[in-house]
Amino acid sequence: MERFPFLQPGWRDIVQILIVAFLLYRVLLLVVGTRALHILFGLLLLGVAYVIALVLKFDMITYLLGLVFTYGAFALLIVFQPELRAALARLGQSRVMRFFHRGEALQVAEEVAEAVDRLSRAGTGAIIAVEGEVGLGDYLESGTPLTAKVSADLITTIFTPYSPLHDGAVLIRGDTIIGAGCILPLTQFPVEDKSLGTRHRAALGLSEETDAVVVVVSEETSAISVARRGALERGIALPRLRELLASGPFARLPAAGLAPVVPDPEP
Repeated sequence: MERFPFLQPGWRDIVQILIVAFLLYRVLLLVVGTRALHILFGLLLLGVAYVIALVLKFDMITYLLGLVFTYGAFALLIVFQPELRAALARLGQSRVMRFFHRGEALQVAEEVAEAVDRLSRAGTGAIIAVEGEVGLGDYLESGTPLTAKVSADLITTIFTPYSPLHDGAVLIRGDTIIGAGCILPLTQFPVEDKSLGTRHRAALGLSEETDAVVVVVSEETSAISVARRGALERGIALPRLRELLASGPFARLPAAGLAPVVPDPEP
């Protein structure tokens, strides 16, 4: 064991391992569902190729891959500048920082709940996705990017029938509406309830791929539904909606607490 001291780690080693593991986990959360994930896989393949070239002593291939790694890092900084900026911004959105912004979260939840209540009473269909730790930036390409403070009046206006942005989803990040008229992925799993419409299937699809909270207002029945982590809670009241929005996707509530799917037809 004296020849292999790393087999007897001290408490500092254990702490460092846990810190690095946590940081890697956070990085993976940032890239899951984005184009950066494909880049990471590509870099991993290049790294494997570099190791193989070293073992086989392919000097030319080793030299070329070395150049790629040397100058490719600068290229990645330029190409992924938006993602890096968003990642740095999220450092201020940790659980500790959210504690100090609890009042703001409640205010945003109240604005969204008020908008959903108006849309439900008016019989206007709508779908609103509240971003969690997994970014929704990739879905902005299918709609119209916005930068507007969340307000009940604005959300209600967006979903006004025949308005340019009513046919699609509104995306919310923090206290900001970042997109409208966005197309969300439909669920890829079989749905037993054939009465589920496109909005509900899109809400389920997004909740399967991300940790977003997705609110749906049925155009046919005016019922309010919420999709989280691949489960759908339907026919909920406003107090329950405010609770889900205020806690957000960070509460990690058990999926078993969701209500069963109740038929709620929608075209």
